[in-house]
Amino acid sequence: MSVDPLWSTPKACALAEQRCPGALIRLGREHRSWTLAALGDRLGCSPATISRLERRSRVVDLALVHRAAQEVGVPRHILMSSLAPPTAKAATATRVTASPYAEEDPMRRRTLLTATAAAGPVALMTGLDQALADTPAPSGKGPLDDRMATARELYDKGAHSRLLAALPGLIADGHAAVSSRRELDQARLSSVYSLAAAVLTKLGSYGQARLTADRARTWAEVSGSPLVSAAAARELAIVLRHQDRGEEAQRLMTTAASAIEATGLRTDASVSAYAQMLCTLAYTAARGGHRADALAMTEEARRAARRLPTAAPAGRLFPISPAAVDLYAVGVHWALGDAGAALEAGKDLRPAQFPTAERKARMGTDMARAWWAWGRPEQTARSLFDAYRASPGEVRDRPAIRGIVDELVQRHPRTSGVRELQAATSPRGRH
Repeated sequence: MSVDPLWSTPKACALAEQRCPGALIRLGREHRSWTLAALGDRLGCSPATISRLERRSRVVDLALVHRAAQEVGVPRHILMSSLAPPTAKAATATRVTASPYAEEDPMRRRTLLTATAAAGPVALMTGLDQALADTPAPSGKGPLDDRMATARELYDKGAHSRLLAALPGLIADGHAAVSSRRELDQARLSSVYSLAAAVLTKLGSYGQARLTADRARTWAEVSGSPLVSAAAARELAIVLRHQDRGEEAQRLMTTAASAIEATGLRTDASVSAYAQMLCTLAYTAARGGHRADALAMTEEARRAARRLPTAAPAGRLFPISPAAVDLYAVGVHWALGDAGAALEAGKDLRPAQFPTAERKARMGTDMARAWWAWGRPEQTARSLFDAYRASPGEVRDRPAIRGIVDELVQRHPRTSGVRELQAATSPRGRH
């Protein structure tokens, strides 16, 4: 399909370089001689909404921008140039807003940094914040694939501070690579942002996680990879759930699961993606109180996972397994308020069934939540200590889990295992 010469004109190129997606949409609309109302009718929104979209310098509704740009014919690579963060410049001041996709006032940003101080050095969080606001110059440290594999290993080990330190360089080199316009490089950059969203969500930095998840989804859509798109959609849905936007998360995940199912599920990789989407859907439904949906999707995920090996091959984007689905069932029942069913679902799970320290620790923390809801402080402490031994960061860096530790210490200081858990997770006990 040929590209309209409009998008090669100096005006279009300048708008893209100036990061003005709304102005590009206006350019395309006027080129087609459409009124605001005409474009609004096509998108199902008011002329006033279209006017605001075209005039804003920052993107508020990323999905609407994509739909409007497609409707007026903005080529994908032009739109992506307008959505990309600014290229590196010397001695630039750090902006408060960390992305063109959302706005944060200074108070919110200070609150975010304060809230995440316990999860990792503030300097590392600030470094990532700056990289999101203004892409650093390429680091030239080596092949991006090798460094991404190392970064995923850090995530799997729960080495959150080291991962935070590595992410700015990965973001910089990922952006440098996509100048090739190759779909593989675009998919790689999406994966960098997905990984950033995952660790930020784990640390409770939901504002930054939303920014990175939005970027992951944008680059995934440009790459055209169904599996990378599914991964990005999942990270965004998890952030939305944490921001109490469960219905949006549910819709997003339903669409992602349907897209994967439409591929025909002919490979283990696609089946793994489908099972993972169902697990995330089930947990999201459970957090929203939709019991029947949550349980039905958990069972469907079990059926899908029966085709998969007990241990996922190294490097698989969605390393789901039958045991991993059972672990999700623990979380689903806990979220539904049925601690007894959660404990029953996890009674046969063993750390050896999970290949990474992060998953082994997640088994411990999920069981601890169920024991805590069941009113068993000793078993809670034991499960948390098991999780800590597998991956200290999974206990001390996750705000919700750290909260259970603090409650145990306050309410059950003499219970077996509590003092040992307190000593291990206190600042002096960290290594």
